[in-house]
Amino acid sequence: MTELAKPSGGEGAAGPRAGVYIPVRWKLVLATVIALAWCGFSTWLALPWIRQLAQTFTVPGAWLIVTGIALLPGLANAFLFAGLLLDRRPRFHPMGPPPPLTILMAAYNEQESMAESLEWIARQRYGGAIQVLVVDDGSQDRTAGIVREFIAAAEHPANQSYRLIQMPRNGGKARALNAGLAEAQHDLVVTLDADTLLFRDAIANLVLNQLQSPPNTAATAGTVLVRNSRKNLITKLQEWDYFLGIAVVKRIQSLFQGTLVAQGAFSIYRKEVLREIGGWQETVGEDIVLTWAMLEAGYRVGYAENAFVFTNVPETYGAFYRQRKRWSRGLIEAFKRYPAILGHLRLNTPFVYLNIAFPYLDFAYIFFFVPGLVAALAFQYYAIVGVMTLLLIPLAVAVNSMMFFRQRAIFRRHGLRVRRNLLGVAVFTLGYQLILSPSSLVGYASELFNRRKSW
Repeated sequence: MTELAKPSGGEGAAGPRAGVYIPVRWKLVLATVIALAWCGFSTWLALPWIRQLAQTFTVPGAWLIVTGIALLPGLANAFLFAGLLLDRRPRFHPMGPPPPLTILMAAYNEQESMAESLEWIARQRYGGAIQVLVVDDGSQDRTAGIVREFIAAAEHPANQSYRLIQMPRNGGKARALNAGLAEAQHDLVVTLDADTLLFRDAIANLVLNQLQSPPNTAATAGTVLVRNSRKNLITKLQEWDYFLGIAVVKRIQSLFQGTLVAQGAFSIYRKEVLREIGGWQETVGEDIVLTWAMLEAGYRVGYAENAFVFTNVPETYGAFYRQRKRWSRGLIEAFKRYPAILGHLRLNTPFVYLNIAFPYLDFAYIFFFVPGLVAALAFQYYAIVGVMTLLLIPLAVAVNSMMFFRQRAIFRRHGLRVRRNLLGVAVFTLGYQLILSPSSLVGYASELFNRRKSW
């Protein structure tokens, strides 16, 4: 997705943007009104469609189908579109000497990427002290040996120290991170996946966002982008998912004071809050469960759009399926452990309730939309997928276009450029849900029925 380009000005050097200031609460009201207006208009247009479907599927069945494949997705897209229109993020300025921090890197069989990840940490331009703790979680390959070689042979910057912690056996990522947390010397703790590379000034920008966010900010998520995007179609699709989907959703969530996932791949936390909530829990989705524990405790979680890292994404559908199954299972884990979050009204509540709808939306896509599309293409039966569903396309194009231009502007400001990937974006827009929803549905069901868990 990204290649180096000529830097276009200083990063974060500009002052506050001019214009009319709209408080965040009123932005939420405006976004909600716009989304509901769109949903109301769509519902009015869909009434003849619903009446037609009711002749075959009954009235409740018709509403269930149309809501799942048209009305609710339209509501969510309209809310995102309105949020992007209203989002005006501040440009933070460095203030005072950078504080010391600890980087936790949990690793299990990461011999292929470990050395390079450590080298990119050593290249970071950060003036504060950095303690790097690599926790080898019982790897069966040369992960631990590579870390020892790096510590012994490399000439590290004077402000960086490295240490290897070896777990006696593989116990899972949460246990490994908690072992590192117990040895963390500094008040700020950064988690970094072992196959993830830090872009220049990633640490500095992440810290700056954390320190200059509201005082109750317990964590800040960085921006994770795809490193191996040129490998094949699967990685090209994920390139656009990270660039247009994940990053933009986090951006809008942070606008409304509550990013719902500070991903373990690259995020920063206040150590005192980590210890207050008991650290990482032994779950499949340890990062989302940790984030929701912070939100439940009354803290805010932010997002740093200018703190970039590049990670390797799954290169086969099987690996992608297993990863997204874990992610969706983690969502259900979070709801099961923190159900009270549903009753605590806050600015990010719309996103919490949208997460509740994810299983229904994935179910509707697989069992309503896909069969309806097959019926339309193969048998000219347009009752489910027909002219009315085409009305979703302009909104989808508008939302994706808005997301693209916002993200491209951020990239240009930080010396990055968007690589052309027309095949990836076309398939992502039209068919990505087809490969995503099956893994998500299995993940939801696995957690609901308490199937065996593994890292």
